[in-house]
Amino acid sequence: MVGGVDVEPDRSESSSLDLVLDLQLALSQSQDVDLPVQGDLRQWVTAALEGAMEVVELTIRLVENGESAALNEQYRDKQGPTNVLSFPFEAPADVPLPLLGDLVICVPLVVQEAQAQGKTVRAHWAHLVVHGVLHLRGYDHVDDSDAREMEDLERKIMAYLGFDDPYMNDGVV
Repeated sequence: MVGGVDVEPDRSESSSLDLVLDLQLALSQSQDVDLPVQGDLRQWVTAALEGAMEVVELTIRLVENGESAALNEQYRDKQGPTNVLSFPFEAPADVPLPLLGDLVICVPLVVQEAQAQGKTVRAHWAHLVVHGVLHLRGYDHVDDSDAREMEDLERKIMAYLGFDDPYMNDGVV
């Protein structure tokens, strides 16, 4: 949200996926960074959902360090901001809703990590969106086997999107 106002959800029909993408910008006016446009976010989300769902509603909230740190502490008991948080929506079994969940992405960390890892900011945005959506789909990286499966899928999706291996230089995410 900008000045407390949500950006209008994107309901375009450019793929077979019926995606309602609600983008929330919770950033100060002084934030001077190139943010991805809804078309980019839609492409990255769609690639991460390929074949998994037909109808999806998803919120992506772009935040600053303070909000990320507060959410990270509240929900993960970890200090400081983190690059992406995923909050899957779990509907009651008898209530079929297309809500996938929410992603909260910390804008300053995207830029800092991209620079530290020698990546373009755009490539890191794409990776964090793909990574977060895979978490919403139930993928995880808690143990080595799950991490390999998730990272392999991320590499395939990123290559499909035209990006290099996101784990080539980082050790972060």
